[in-house]
Amino acid sequence: MSNTNLGEEVKDWIISILIAIVLAFFIRYFIVELYMVEGPSMRPTLVNGERLIVNKFIYRFKTPERGEVLVFRYPRDPSRDFIKRVIAVAGDTVEIKDGRVFLNGQLLNESYILERTRGSYPAATVPEGHIYVMGDNRNNSEDSRFKDVGFVPLELIKGKAVTVFWPIDHIKTLP
Repeated sequence: MSNTNLGEEVKDWIISILIAIVLAFFIRYFIVELYMVEGPSMRPTLVNGERLIVNKFIYRFKTPERGEVLVFRYPRDPSRDFIKRVIAVAGDTVEIKDGRVFLNGQLLNESYILERTRGSYPAATVPEGHIYVMGDNRNNSEDSRFKDVGFVPLELIKGKAVTVFWPIDHIKTLP
């Protein structure tokens, strides 16, 4: 192999590697990101150590919907990410009484929770540009019921959790 051919091959490899790096950065920053569940706040839907694919692209075209599981930056410390379920969207009124969640005056059917919610939360309407989130493990979740989380601004949302991909025996899609 001549020096010219070797030089061209090295150049091709460098260009290919640079393109791969730029593509990987683009995909991770704008399209999908992988997350690991930390803690018990989303049990039984998600458990500690599971790994998720999060669609970062979808909320550029639509707003979150009730029932979706999403990742957002913790309002008090945006370097931390939280994973919760959307309970209410802008204009909805949410209330918790007698261990049950009411949405717009109607009892919310929550087949995904293990036990009733302790405590209460006075009726409050979600302001424009915000959502109300809760963990599925209500009695072990820091969520919109607490002042440090509160109504989550849409600009703090990182993406929709779409798939559990690890461990292999836990593979599933999420609502």
